[in-house]
Amino acid sequence: MLRPRYVRQVFAMLAVAVLILSQGRAVAETYPSNKITLVVAFAAGGVADTLARLLGQGLSERLKQNVVVENRGGAGGNIAAAAVARAAPDGYTLLVTTTALAINETLRESKQFAASDFKTVAIAASSPESLLTSPDNPAKNLAEFVKSAKASGKTITFGSAGIGSGSHIQAEYFFKELAKIPATHVPFQGGAPAMNATIGNQIDLLATTLGGGGAAQVAAGKVRGLGLASEKRIAAVPDVPTYAEQGFPGFTAASWVGVFAPAKTDPQIVATLNSAINETIKSAEVQKRLTAIGFDPIVGTPAQADTLFAGEVAKWGKMVKTLGLSVK
Repeated sequence: MLRPRYVRQVFAMLAVAVLILSQGRAVAETYPSNKITLVVAFAAGGVADTLARLLGQGLSERLKQNVVVENRGGAGGNIAAAAVARAAPDGYTLLVTTTALAINETLRESKQFAASDFKTVAIAASSPESLLTSPDNPAKNLAEFVKSAKASGKTITFGSAGIGSGSHIQAEYFFKELAKIPATHVPFQGGAPAMNATIGNQIDLLATTLGGGGAAQVAAGKVRGLGLASEKRIAAVPDVPTYAEQGFPGFTAASWVGVFAPAKTDPQIVATLNSAINETIKSAEVQKRLTAIGFDPIVGTPAQADTLFAGEVAKWGKMVKTLGLSVK
């Protein structure tokens, strides 16, 4: 039998626990009561920034609060991710980032956070990785390019926006594990110089996200789309076939933009944010804008977003390990 002193201690502890839970529920029920900051992991003008501003406007309209977009680029998205991982889990500081968050879990040796430090609020949109070439290249599609490369026996060159980017990893994996042709990666300081080198026929191929400017350049005829690492063709470039259509089934890779909160954020707050993001994504204006630049809008629950993110961590981790890539 417990002594009276211990009984009082037990009841006191239970009372504190009930008080904490009730306070948490109260905060969640009144959320949001202050401005929300979207910390974008990359510089202004990029894909993540574009999506963040679309989402920020939608959140502001639906949640009746001011939404601020703050760009904190650097270290492949790690600077912003580390800041949000350490932020208060109150729903007022959120991370807007790309596939880089999933890639960096395996690729980056030194970082101040882990994927488990985040709760996935939503994966808002996704765009397939692609391989593009100069219109002067005689290959009309990826199958022809691979066949020609094998026949010549030469090492082909492919560019990307940088070492460790999703475009770099998927292309190197494709050439090494699937196409089995020798290839040399040529990293550029960003997507624009890489695209210019492709247009100028300075490299054989460009590995890039279709929604990162590739779709517009293909549509304008400045580059030729050889293949998409997607399950289906994309409306923005309907004539560009998938890898699977060209003899490389079962391999897909995409760059997505997602919203993440610190891991201990109240599920009710996460659900509120998720609902507002879904409503924003479902709006006709946002859908039209996303599809025009080569993105597929994504609507789903927090649980579905969490499952998608976990799958991406595993997929990119496998590719990084197979290629033996590492960035300090």
